[in-house]
Order: sequence, then structure tokens, then C-alpha cells
Amino acid sequence: MRQIWKSFRALYFASLMMLIGSGLLSTYLALRLAADNVDGLWVGALMAANYFGLVLGGKIGHRLIARVGHIRAYSACAGIVGAAVLGHGLVDWLPAWLVLRTIVGLGMMCQYMVIESWLNEQADANQRGLVFSGYMIASYLGLVLGQLILVMHPGLGLELLMLVALCFALCLVPVTLTRRIHPAPLHPAPMEPRFFIKRVPQSLSTVLGAGLIIGSFYGLAPLYASQQGLSTEQVGLFMGSCIFAGLLVQWPLGWLSDRYDRALLIRCFAGFLAVAALPLAVLPQVPLEVLFGVGFLCSLVQFCLYPLAVAFSNDHVEGDRRVSLTAMLLVTYGVGASIGPLLAGVLMKLFGSQSLYAFFSFFALVLVWRIRPKAVTNLHQVDDAPLHHVAMPDSMSSSPLVAALDPRVDEQVVQEQMVQDPVQTPANPEPEPATPSEPGAEGEPDTDNPAPDLSGGRP
Repeated sequence: MRQIWKSFRALYFASLMMLIGSGLLSTYLALRLAADNVDGLWVGALMAANYFGLVLGGKIGHRLIARVGHIRAYSACAGIVGAAVLGHGLVDWLPAWLVLRTIVGLGMMCQYMVIESWLNEQADANQRGLVFSGYMIASYLGLVLGQLILVMHPGLGLELLMLVALCFALCLVPVTLTRRIHPAPLHPAPMEPRFFIKRVPQSLSTVLGAGLIIGSFYGLAPLYASQQGLSTEQVGLFMGSCIFAGLLVQWPLGWLSDRYDRALLIRCFAGFLAVAALPLAVLPQVPLEVLFGVGFLCSLVQFCLYPLAVAFSNDHVEGDRRVSLTAMLLVTYGVGASIGPLLAGVLMKLFGSQSLYAFFSFFALVLVWRIRPKAVTNLHQVDDAPLHHVAMPDSMSSSPLVAALDPRVDEQVVQEQMVQDPVQTPANPEPEPATPSEPGAEGEPDTDNPAPDLSGGRP
């Protein structure tokens, strides 16, 4: 482990600084608007714009890296993100803030791509699991430290924006001063949405639901805590403890995921979240101890949904499609995370701040309804399944290239797939829709009691 830290400390430090800045910016903007008595709808719209930028960056980042190389692309995006952060302090017009948040999300996605492709190329095949774990720890730790800055500096002045810009300036240093040869430019792998909607519908439903919930959490939980009467320091502690729960639960979750049916675990965790969120959903005001305890408990469960869905989908997709699968999962998550804060913001405006956790409880119940372990045929389960669970960072801190770090994916397959030019290389022929008489999908439709298709209608 010491050798891995020595080899990758520069990239881990860059990730840490990026996530400190990103986590601090999200909470700062929510508290700043709350202090100015701005509708929660705007807070949700800002987080939606950030995730929209992340989705756009997944496409634009590939082209930029292919055109100018990794170091130049990373440096340019870090500079643009820093300028966009400072732009929030120069302009008070909220529509301009939406544009700036989109730019921040787009630039950060390109930075994620550079770091993840670099980590993958420098990591030995037998070390990618440990390298990935270090990256995940740096990502979650950065998000937690970003919240704790509010405890040390509770004022909501421009100094916090300067600190965020400082983080993005510092994340440039280890990347630009590296003596290592940067990776070869990569091209995007074909995403094949129709194939994955047919093959892994329940996983996509879970990822969409996780995006709705977690995207709303990052954007609106600071506003909820503020409207509960918490000070800026307490809001920072509340958010930090909730995000720390996401890191804390990953390793116990891996133990459970490798020993029990993953579809059943998704349904159980979604049901537990629906019940756990009820106290905060029903009571307009709760004691501080209850708020921290229930908030921590809800976060333990909600941060389980995305990693379980990723592992569940990998069980039913062949190894040569897993990079494309990761891109599809992240786009689905991004769509949910873009819509969720807007919907939750409207509910909070109409029915009060407690509507945020009512929103969580409702969509958790939808997942309980949608995920049906008995409908999983396992007819498309890959030969080496069940696959070992890998702890995953949430999609606020990863890109489609994160699949290249997954030790379950063969490195040669990754390279072959990512160098394909989807314009010149014909796509693989799509299989016929699965029927009960042939190898079926992850879960077949329940014709007697149909559930809403949360995974359809995405680009």
C-alpha cells in the first residue's frame, strides 16, 4: 500500500483538492441563497445545472483530451473552473449562476477523465483494486473536508469562493509538474442505450432513483438544515457526517453484496430508506440530535443504492461491454441528478423543507415497487458471475473512464474498446428483445402488475 501511495500521491492529491472545492461550493451556494431568502427552486436548479454539465463533459472531455492531450486539457479545465467559481462572486444574477454551474460541472468531468485514465494506465493489473480504493477514499475525504471548512469559517462572504478557487488552483500543481508520460488520448466507447435498457432494466431504474435522491441531497440538504435553524457551522457538520456515512458504509456493503442476492439488497435498502426518512419527512421541526442521527442513518442507506446497482448490472453484462455500461450508468445517474433537485426544490417551496425527505421516502418506495428479485431470470448472467463487489464513489466524483480502474474489467478489453472510433467502427448488432422462451434480461416485465419504467426515455 505504501508503494501505491508513493506512486499515485500526486493524482490522489489533485482529486482531494478538486473534491474539497466541489463539496464546499455546493454547500456554500445553497447557504448563500438561503441567507438571501431565495426560493429553494433556484438551489435545486443550480445543482441540476452542475449535473447537466457533468453529463455534457462526458462527451466533450473525450474530444478535448484527444485534441490537446491530458495535461493541457486538465490545466485548461482547472483554469476555467476556477474562473467560473470566482464568477459567482462577481455576478449576482441567478440565471448567470446557472451557466457558471454548468461550466463547473463540465470542466470537472474533464478533470475526472484525465485523472482516471492516468491512474488506469499507470496501475498494474494486480493493483487496480487498491489504486481504485485510494481514489475513492481521496474523493469522499475531499467532500467531507469541504463541509468541515464551513465549521472553521462560518461566514458566507466571498472568502469561501476564494478558497474554492484556491483548491482548483492547487489541484493543477501535481498534474502539471509530473515527470511521468501522460496516457495516450482515448476516444469514447459506444454507449448502446437500447441494449442496456433491455439487458439491465432494474439496475438502470436503481441508478436513476439514486440520482434523483443523491442529487437532491447534495443540492438541497444544506438548505433543509438551514431552514431547521442550524447555524453555518452546524450545517457543515451535518453535511460532513452524512457524506462520511457514504464512505463508512462501502466496505460492509461489499461484504453483504458478495454474500446475498443484490436485487434483494437493493429492495431492502430502498425500503429501509423509505422508513428511515419518515421522521424528517413528517415533522416540520426536529431536535438537533434527531436530525443528525436520522440524517446519518438515511445517508448510510442512500449511498448504498448506486454501488449495488453497478455491481448488479456488471453481473449481467459481458466484460467487453463494461466500459460502455459505466458510461450508460453515469448518464442515467446524471439525468436523475439533474431532475431530482428541480422536483425536490418545487416541493420544498410548496410544502416546506421537510418535503425533501418526503421526496427521498417516495422514490425509495418506487424502487421497492420497481425492483423485483423474483423477476430476475439470471439467464444473461456472465460466466464468472457472481462478480466481486467493488466499492464505488458516487457519480459526483467519477467519469465513464472509472470502469478502467475496476479490477473486474480486463485492461486489454478496456483499451480495445476505448480506442474505437464510434463514427468509423460499426456498432455491434443489437440482440432481439428478450422473451421468456430465450435468454432473458436482468428482470422480465411483470405483465400482471406492471411497474413504471424509470429507466426509459434517456438519450
